[in-house]
Amino acid sequence: MTARAVRVAIIDSGVSLAHPHIGSIAAGVTIRPDGSTAPDYFDRLGHGTAVTAAIQERAPHAEVFAVKVFDWDLSASVEALESAIGWACDHQVDLINLSLGTTHPDPGQRLRKATHDATRAGSLVVAARAHAGTSYRPGNFSGVVPVEVDWACPRLRVVVDDSGHGPPCCRASGHPRPAPGTDPEHDLHGVSLAVANVTGVLARHLPAGGRTSATAALALLRRASRAGSVREREDEDIIAGAGL
Repeated sequence: MTARAVRVAIIDSGVSLAHPHIGSIAAGVTIRPDGSTAPDYFDRLGHGTAVTAAIQERAPHAEVFAVKVFDWDLSASVEALESAIGWACDHQVDLINLSLGTTHPDPGQRLRKATHDATRAGSLVVAARAHAGTSYRPGNFSGVVPVEVDWACPRLRVVVDDSGHGPPCCRASGHPRPAPGTDPEHDLHGVSLAVANVTGVLARHLPAGGRTSATAALALLRRASRAGSVREREDEDIIAGAGL
């Protein structure tokens, strides 16, 4: 029996299927503020499309599920987020990309349960832990793959910070997939894209259908980072050997 592809749920503003950086979408849904669903998941903001493009650049063979919770602005109810995470688990996704977060404790407690239930169902959540000194839920919960932006990190790499100044954390570029004719500084960028960049690398290397923990995912990312460093050094040697 052929192994299935890794499944990734992107809980965001939907996706624009006409965008040249967007590949196939396995399924999609809109989650309304009251937690009910609708079939349309067109992206009015561009945020979900940029996040999806970054993930598909790294993992073009992943099955992507677009779960729209943002419509006209980047805000959503906790009911919508709970329902979105549950919908993703019902579709047996391996990864849930949350390029979002909250600083409020009450919704945070409900998100703690939702992310815990996702982990128990075999869906690993990737989310922003902190940005500009502000800590975010659910990215700072145990069991979640935590991400912070690092502008010095190469765009296609992920580094796991084991400095000892806190729990291990993924660091990645906050730049999106480049679009021809677009100035990167004027394109969507930030910790949301750093989360997507981490999810994309995990989707590329993660075995499908397993119950990978955040600890195991961090170990996988460490190995992928070391392999990437070796390839970069080999590329440098090739360039030097060619006399360039």
